[in-house]
Amino acid sequence: MAHEREIAEEQEFLDRALDALDHMRSEARSLRDSAAVAHMRGAGDLVERDVVMGTALHRLDQLAIGDQPLFFGRIDYLDKADGPGDTYHVGRLAVSDAELNPLVVDWRAPVAEAFYRATGVESLGLARRRHVAIRVREVLGVEDEYFADEAGELQLPDGDERAATDEGLLEGGLALGGPGALLAALGRARTGRMGDIVATIQGEQDQIIRHPLPGVLLVQGGPGTGKTAVALHRAAYLLFTHRATLERQGVLVVGPNPLFLNYIENVLPSLGESGVTLSTISGLVTNVEVRGRDTEEVDRLKGDLRMATLLARAVRTRQRPLRQVVSIPVGRAIVQVRPEDTADLVERARRRPGNHNQRRSAVGRELAARLAARYHERFVRDHSDESGSASELADQIRATHEFKQMLQRIWPRLTGQDLLHDLFGAPALLRAAGKGLFSDEELALLERPRSENLEDIAWTKADAALIDEARVLLGPRKRPRSIIRPADEGVLNGVDLDAFSSDVRAAALREAQRLAPTISAELDEAEFVTYGHIVVDEAQDLSPMELRVLKRRDLTGSMTIVGDMGQATTASSSASWNSVLEALEPRRAPTRVDLTVSYRTPEEVLDFAAPTLRASGVGLEPPRPVRRAGFEPVVERVEVAHFATALVAAVRRELEIVSPGRVAVIVASARIEEITRILTDAGLAAVDPRDQDSRGLGADLVVLGAEGANGLEFDATLVVEPGEIARRGATAGESSTPRGLRTLYVAMTRPTRRLAILASGELPETLE
Repeated sequence: MAHEREIAEEQEFLDRALDALDHMRSEARSLRDSAAVAHMRGAGDLVERDVVMGTALHRLDQLAIGDQPLFFGRIDYLDKADGPGDTYHVGRLAVSDAELNPLVVDWRAPVAEAFYRATGVESLGLARRRHVAIRVREVLGVEDEYFADEAGELQLPDGDERAATDEGLLEGGLALGGPGALLAALGRARTGRMGDIVATIQGEQDQIIRHPLPGVLLVQGGPGTGKTAVALHRAAYLLFTHRATLERQGVLVVGPNPLFLNYIENVLPSLGESGVTLSTISGLVTNVEVRGRDTEEVDRLKGDLRMATLLARAVRTRQRPLRQVVSIPVGRAIVQVRPEDTADLVERARRRPGNHNQRRSAVGRELAARLAARYHERFVRDHSDESGSASELADQIRATHEFKQMLQRIWPRLTGQDLLHDLFGAPALLRAAGKGLFSDEELALLERPRSENLEDIAWTKADAALIDEARVLLGPRKRPRSIIRPADEGVLNGVDLDAFSSDVRAAALREAQRLAPTISAELDEAEFVTYGHIVVDEAQDLSPMELRVLKRRDLTGSMTIVGDMGQATTASSSASWNSVLEALEPRRAPTRVDLTVSYRTPEEVLDFAAPTLRASGVGLEPPRPVRRAGFEPVVERVEVAHFATALVAAVRRELEIVSPGRVAVIVASARIEEITRILTDAGLAAVDPRDQDSRGLGADLVVLGAEGANGLEFDATLVVEPGEIARRGATAGESSTPRGLRTLYVAMTRPTRRLAILASGELPETLE
């Protein structure tokens, strides 16, 4: 137990720091209020007002930490020859007193690195590291770690004796920063929202968080290693360190599904960063509503990298000369357009640079010019027709309905949805595009009936990636439509923008742009936003075609890719990290690091799940655990007739043991409704967290499909019918598949405390 004296010492400092924070907030509010009532005389005053107001509002947003502790740690450096060493408190944001003396340093500042990195072997000059437990405005506890100086001596305060706690920790020597604080954080009940780990970041995690910005950083980490939290903290760190660049270029965080995004959405705001875009891969593809679901064979096929070649060929098959003569009315005559008139024109257009829709205009102009020249030669030069010049005639020809119809046959204007709908709905087009690339059986899998309306199509997740690929090949379907907005006349007259300082001048220029006549363009769906840094979580489940969607959003080649090949569960997931990098084509040599320590998942669960991981054939070993939960996994086998009764009893047991924690029942997706109904009929408040009207992951009891459990965590997990999960994607006679076993491994490694198995059918061999 920490000494009362030390708790009182930290409480006194906390009160002082909170007073300083209140003073900083008061100053920001005063700045905001003075800007709001300032008298504006011209554009210069408007600019200054906007700068002041923006600065004040941004500052207030930064200082709003809610009930989060202001600081959580302290580092004391070794004494110097001329006096005591420096002391720093580490917290969520930097706080200074009224005289601008620093009281708390931001956890992302370089001086805070030692708090996370110091070990007994490499103390980084520290004499002591202190973890401080705070609830709102009250210090609850203090945990100190002491480091030896060069002589091997500890600088202990007089009368201070310290015994390290090992409650819950495994024996054998992993160097952990703040083991007591870490255990306390892991022991707290799950909330249904992911929390930050800023107070308990460990050394190997901190090295990844602070890795340099440029290039691709690939992080492999097993269950409980904190790879998701590390990736999000890295996003916050990079924004703090490279704010001038990344606030302009943007940061994108990509997750596997909307449920996962809801789970992590509070982490970055709690770290003081709110300007980050969160999305799934499908969410990046605009104007495509994903409502359908492919079979596993089709999903695997659509995610194959060969689809990029198929789509490129499919575009080429839509660029074709006429097969028969077409008549076009021109002036007083009918001009015949013969197939040979269009053959060389199409061939030349195919060789031109640019995308499909851009080259269509050139095809139309050249063809119309040919027809106009032919008509002009025959009727105008001998004065039998007084039509205008050949160029005027060409414009008239292009405006006719017959010409537009003909051009659509030769070189149609297409969207990504048009191309995919036509391709999958026409076996002849599929055969032409896929010849020598896919087998006849594979092409037959891609076929689907045509729909009367594109809006009626239930696009799938895999379709979204293909549509995005097609949009790049096709280009914008329409030219951007400009919208002119008039200015307030005379506002900028006589204003010398160069007279402003550099930071204000930028705001002045923005104000000038806002007030002057502006032209804005509506983006076509084939145009998309790029980002200065992209963070991808659960990347092992992305198909090569989905990875190409990410590559197109990459502005600078800076990405953080995190995942675990041992948890690759989708039919179209990449086979290895080398396959992932092959699809992303990084601009410089990537850096790979491994998170090897599991902080969240207890030893009992990892040991129980290890045979399933090894049987899945990925060649990976589970991470090393640092703690025990004190509960061995429970396997219960029941008769089919007693399944419902046993299910309800098992759920009640887990809820009672981990209360006020949360319990997840994980099943094969096809049984979610059935299991939820059994539990609700028994009076248990079980919810499907995908239901928008439910409490989602915040509910005490959720029923999840094993396929969507990646990245989530619960106090207790009940895995129902593991044999069904292990057979995912199996053919007749197979009792399990590698992907099914990986899915089962994911399901079993979700708990932080308790794991239970309930089966009325056969158990996988790895659980026998």
